[in-house]
Amino acid sequence: MNVFQREVLVEQLQKNQEWDVIVIGGGATGLGVALDSVTRGYKTLLLEQIDFAKGTSSRSTKLVHGGVRYLAQGNIDLVKEALYERGLLLKNAPHLVSKQPFIIPNYRWWDNFFYGVGLKIYDFL
Repeated sequence: MNVFQREVLVEQLQKNQEWDVIVIGGGATGLGVALDSVTRGYKTLLLEQIDFAKGTSSRSTKLVHGGVRYLAQGNIDLVKEALYERGLLLKNAPHLVSKQPFIIPNYRWWDNFFYGVGLKIYDFL
């Protein structure tokens, strides 16, 4: 008996109708939510219309950003929130998240100053 056959899965669903968490959508976000709830001991049901990781969230770069773009826009509160969330991911899922260095090209002489000051502020936050 193949547990991945649709008929078997539907039969299992009909037997059990009580769930702690029901996640609709099996993209990157939905799978992450389902994995998190299962690892916390919740009885979890993940429903996907077509195929797991088929949607747009699965086609993203998978970068966990800290809001540098928001810093350039002057939205400090959003930067702090993004950095806080990134910190939680680094703490709670170090096997899924790692720091990634970037090279920022400078095309004008003042870019070095602009990015240098901006990223120092970012590091401070």
